[in-house]
Amino acid sequence: MAVHPDGLVKGLRDLVSGVVVLVVLITASRRALGWVLLAAAVTPSGDTLIVLSNGGSVSTALGVHGCTAAAVLLGAVLLAEVTSPLCDDGRVPGVEDIEALRGPLTGYCYRMLGSAADTEDAVQEAVIRAHRQLGRFDPARASLRTWVHAIATNVCLDMLRAARRRELLAPVPAAVDGELGAPLPADAWLEPMPDSRTVHAADPADVAVQRESVRLAFLAALQHLPPRQRAALLLREVFAFSAAETAAALELSVPAVNSALQRARATLAEHRPAPGAVAGPDDPAVRDLLARYVAAFEAHDVAALRALLHRDTVSSMPPFAWWLSGRDDVLRVFAGSDACADDRLLPVRTNGTIGYGQYRPAEDGTLRPFAIVALEVRDGLVTHSITFLGTGTRFGEYDLPEFLPAHR
Repeated sequence: MAVHPDGLVKGLRDLVSGVVVLVVLITASRRALGWVLLAAAVTPSGDTLIVLSNGGSVSTALGVHGCTAAAVLLGAVLLAEVTSPLCDDGRVPGVEDIEALRGPLTGYCYRMLGSAADTEDAVQEAVIRAHRQLGRFDPARASLRTWVHAIATNVCLDMLRAARRRELLAPVPAAVDGELGAPLPADAWLEPMPDSRTVHAADPADVAVQRESVRLAFLAALQHLPPRQRAALLLREVFAFSAAETAAALELSVPAVNSALQRARATLAEHRPAPGAVAGPDDPAVRDLLARYVAAFEAHDVAALRALLHRDTVSSMPPFAWWLSGRDDVLRVFAGSDACADDRLLPVRTNGTIGYGQYRPAEDGTLRPFAIVALEVRDGLVTHSITFLGTGTRFGEYDLPEFLPAHR
């Protein structure tokens, strides 16, 4: 940045008026268009060139002529330092800072929406809006994380306005010998999501909270909360936002956030499973149990499976309303069909627990993706097996191979 002495002396006479001109210019442009100051320079003739950007690939240059040039320049330097949006480490935020929030945004939007497809759309829309509005980000009002989560919250609230409540199970179990019936629409069901996209904490205690909050039974309980209460609870208790940060993200007062959180807790207590009652995927005993489950399933060994299933175990297959309750009924159906006789299971981490990618033989003998299966374990036994039919196209999200070799 070059300052000519003659232009500086001439401009100092109208310093105050020049600063006022610049404040009005830059403030108005930032509020209306999201423009931010990139650079400014004074020419030997006393003219000032100001370069503005909208935070993307578009920029414009403004020329100021006359005795206020130097004052405008000095005001530009001061105003840029005072009003430039900053990250927590003092840097001016850029596209890479917004992109770095995709992981947490995915976990947040998935818990809000319960749908993998809707989560993709919501995160993408939130990131696009953040890119476009980056020039309007004000670090004096909120951190970049809070500001971007506020955008994502508004996107989710818009998507939930006309959405139905997603379920994990239909209201009534099927008859043992009943037909599957017609599949229900996709928006009737919760959808699975790999832990790699929903659990991002580093601290073990925080990891436990994030795993618990992405369990399918917990997500089903969240569906009973109004969207704003759902957001308040997730931001405060899962993502560790302060009351003030949550208020800023939801555009509410702190007392309103605390009231919403209290109501959310009361409703959730009526529907959620007991915290910690479901065994975690890192428990060695659980891993041993599930290894034996895979061996029994792939061998179609009904007697071995009986020893691994809880007496009240449930088996379900979204998008069909069909489901079975009770070990005897589940095993009766399993033994009466050879549909799974040659299938194989590969382990995955899904929804805070152990799951599997289930492969089924194709006509050429190779095993092709069939469905993602989620298992819940309680009291050392399998309590729920959920086979998400139609999820064979999502194996790549779980880093599963496209096929397995044919059985020898």
